[in-house]
Amino acid sequence: MTVLQVVWFKRDLRLQDNAALVAAAERGPVLPLYVIEPELWQQPTSALRHWQVVLHALQDLQQALAERGAKLCVRIGDMPKVLEQLRDNLGSFTLHAHEEIGEDWSFQRDKTVAQWCRNNGSAFCETPQFGVFRGQHDRDGWAARWQHFMRRDLVELPLQTLWQQADSSPNWQQWQPDQCPHPLPGLALADAQHTLEDFLEHRGEQYHLQMSSPISAPEACSRLSVQLASGRISMRSVVQNTWRIQQQVKTRPAEERGTWPRALSAFQSRLHWHCHFMQKFESEPALEFYNMARSCDGLREDSFSEDKFQAWCSGHTGYPFIDACMRYLLTTGWINFRMRAMLMSFAAYDLWLHWRRPAHHLAQLFIDFEPGIHYPQIQMQSGTTGINTLRIYNPVKQSTDQDPNGTFIRQWVPEVSGFDDLRIHSPWQATALEQMAAGCVVGEHYPRPIVDHLTAARFAKAQFATVRRSSAGKADSKNVMLKHGSRKNSKRRTA
Repeated sequence: MTVLQVVWFKRDLRLQDNAALVAAAERGPVLPLYVIEPELWQQPTSALRHWQVVLHALQDLQQALAERGAKLCVRIGDMPKVLEQLRDNLGSFTLHAHEEIGEDWSFQRDKTVAQWCRNNGSAFCETPQFGVFRGQHDRDGWAARWQHFMRRDLVELPLQTLWQQADSSPNWQQWQPDQCPHPLPGLALADAQHTLEDFLEHRGEQYHLQMSSPISAPEACSRLSVQLASGRISMRSVVQNTWRIQQQVKTRPAEERGTWPRALSAFQSRLHWHCHFMQKFESEPALEFYNMARSCDGLREDSFSEDKFQAWCSGHTGYPFIDACMRYLLTTGWINFRMRAMLMSFAAYDLWLHWRRPAHHLAQLFIDFEPGIHYPQIQMQSGTTGINTLRIYNPVKQSTDQDPNGTFIRQWVPEVSGFDDLRIHSPWQATALEQMAAGCVVGEHYPRPIVDHLTAARFAKAQFATVRRSSAGKADSKNVMLKHGSRKNSKRRTA
């Protein structure tokens, strides 16, 4: 007897190179399933803008399946209860899904689903989606495994796939999470494959030169992060397309290559680092809750200033470039990596805020929120990894480097737009006459800096120096490097 194959879509909302879907199609009739789980949308990192991304992707997936003669089943409820309903209505089945490198909530949910399957005699087949490997607790041999995974052929859904249908929850497209913050009016997502091709063939030539400034980055960066985070395109597809274009560029005459070789090399490196950070989180999921270097415990947890946190969250710190970046992120749901690092650095070192609540705030804002990258990066930018150099960004230097004419600041912090190209970066240094001429009295129309950067940076460096010189700090550094440090040589080391 042919057994029904249920494909549980999560953060893999695509038909192309979907290994879980193809594995199911090779075994029997397939029921495509997506479950809206209300409890997921009550988590502190969830936001309405995330649901807007998911809804857009689900509508595209629904259309793609319809073109194959299939119907997406969308249910609202807790996953075990949905599985119970399906079993009662359709009989026994095998459940297929991709491994999710998610937060603790989704990990516990997946364990509950696995237990339900065991209790009810259903197989639960999980398939890796990224170059991230369950059970690998150090980096020995990881780079070679990543290469092997990325070089596998892209899998294609059989044209003669058999489909099973089941009714969706009524009006599921009108559902939205209760009390979820930060909606984005008019959010629309570009086609993933078109975005990739446009970057690799047109927009990306200046990637390595223009990805740091919030002015040039929106065009120069790939803009694939939200597509990867929602699973609208596979990482393997992006990597293989990048490799293909790199080979094509090599065949061009030297005078026609331009800056493409360096740009593509930089991009390919970041695709590798994407999985590198996700592997960290897979190997140590406690990074969602605890400092990677436990010698940092107690360093600033009890020094949290709610006023400073709220000023940072809303973009009213008195540092125009910091505020412009935060307001841009609030409005668009995306900002380039360097500015993300600067925002977190400012929260961690200048404002001396423990990373947990800033991490939640930024997660809510990022429409490309990827837990496996987010938490390791948050900790790295906060200094709590025990191994990375402290990256304390000077907000005025970053402002003059990345927005020398104040163009970005004027757009997003109009209060200070009347200052000239020099004073706009640090309006508190303007004279009273200059402030009056600019129409912005600091402290009245725009806040004074809530901290002095140089003083705060000296304090932070001193605190971390004490921790890292301690015996606990030195032990953490050694242990973290053994577990998470990248390996220059991909050959597996011997113990």
